[in-house]
Amino acid sequence: MSNSPSSEISNPEANNVDIGQPDALSSLLIGLQLHGEVYVSGSFCGAWAVDTSGKRHIPFHLVSAGRAWLHIEGQPSRVLNAGDLVLFPRDLAHTISHSEQPPAAELVNAGFDSSEPVTTEMICGYFDFTNKAAWPLLDSLEDVIVLDLSQQSLQPVLRAFIDYIVAELKQRNPGFLAVVNQLVYLLFVQVIRQQIESGRLKEGLLVALFDPKISKALAAIHNQPQHNWSLVSLAQESGMGRSSFAALFQRLVGMPAMRYLTLWRMREATELLKYTNRSMLDIAEQCGYESEAAFRKAFKQTTGETPGAIRKQAKY
Repeated sequence: MSNSPSSEISNPEANNVDIGQPDALSSLLIGLQLHGEVYVSGSFCGAWAVDTSGKRHIPFHLVSAGRAWLHIEGQPSRVLNAGDLVLFPRDLAHTISHSEQPPAAELVNAGFDSSEPVTTEMICGYFDFTNKAAWPLLDSLEDVIVLDLSQQSLQPVLRAFIDYIVAELKQRNPGFLAVVNQLVYLLFVQVIRQQIESGRLKEGLLVALFDPKISKALAAIHNQPQHNWSLVSLAQESGMGRSSFAALFQRLVGMPAMRYLTLWRMREATELLKYTNRSMLDIAEQCGYESEAAFRKAFKQTTGETPGAIRKQAKY
């Protein structure tokens, strides 16, 4: 029997899938310009404590060897074992230390005695969105998310990313930091998926992005903001009736569909005003407005600023 490609692929059309437009979550993460970065990877000796909160990022810590303790005011201390990942979607104040007892203030971020035995190896970093638009992407997540080894064992892809990050940081081959930061990006997406798949989240934009019906309307808004969308046409995208769509969208996302459409258009417009030299009319049309006057009025009503004020912040 021949092993030529033509004999193996008898029906090329059946073996190729047109990806088409990005799904709702992908377009949102792209639009908000998610990125991740590792800034600490090392061994901790003796008595030590670190606090990476307060920088308006989404900090995370990954214990790659040994163990550490998580301290949050008003909560009992929690042990973090090798392989555990903890992250803080809203930059909750916290410390990580060598001891079950909360550390003294003077010990936090004060370094440690390197002559002492190594107790912990840890990777610290953060996730962030370059676009600071106030999207409620993280509102439904808990203030602190801890993924332990037993959870990760049920998430082989998540565990694979963690192992890959640890290996890259240990081997330090050329380009390792670029690879690690890309893996951290992927890690964040996997954490979001894990939180949804766990069934712990019941409503919020994240839940809506995974809903088989509402996500279709969200993808339509994200990918085609210039389209003349109505409540009826968005409901049709979702394969639902107008009333049932409106109620489900409001419950999951926390705002009416047409309000979300307007907010997304203004986010798009803000990016275009800041980072391109396109004319005001071009931007208006890209965001679904037939006239520059209508666009200016909607932008001011929605954002509280004029398009001209945003254009002055241009970075092109």
